[in-house]
Amino acid sequence: MFDVINAKSTLVDFDLHTGLSKSRETLRRPLSAMKGMYCDEQAFEATVKAGDPLVYEFFDMGVPDSSGDVAYGTSITYPGKVGDEYHMTKGHFHTVLDTAEVYYCLRGHGLMMMESPEGEVEVQELTPGKAVYVPGRYAHRSINISAKEPLITFFAFPGHAGHDYGSIETQGFRKLVVERDGKPALVDNPRWSK
Repeated sequence: MFDVINAKSTLVDFDLHTGLSKSRETLRRPLSAMKGMYCDEQAFEATVKAGDPLVYEFFDMGVPDSSGDVAYGTSITYPGKVGDEYHMTKGHFHTVLDTAEVYYCLRGHGLMMMESPEGEVEVQELTPGKAVYVPGRYAHRSINISAKEPLITFFAFPGHAGHDYGSIETQGFRKLVVERDGKPALVDNPRWSK
């Protein structure tokens, strides 16, 4: 329709119901890529051997990683559990620790768990139409608490923020979200260490 010459903008597609894009490939995290993230190691190994389900995938929309840019995309966390822990993303701090992020829930039912380096933990419920602001200095993880539906979010953060997965892979979060009597419950992580 229009000729675009020397464009500075980016145009991408994603479906508001599925979170998927026709023009971008997702970064996929099967359960086997989540080793050490779940507390019940026996349940983890058994679930990997039984089929290694896709736990989550996300789209990086390819925005430059400079401080004046905004990175964004969609994240899809699928329903399921490992032992009594719900499917979740690995979780991360930002490499530039003071940078924040916003998640807007498009579909599903989930939680955003956040934790500061000093040990402050906060959990916010995500349902369609709700947005959560993750403050700078907080690691964050999406958790799908629905038994049937994917948790789909749209996210945005400063382009230069970066991702620090290593701290979570080494220490984990201080708390876990597990199913107790058919409902999510926040419990201490017995494997967390200072």
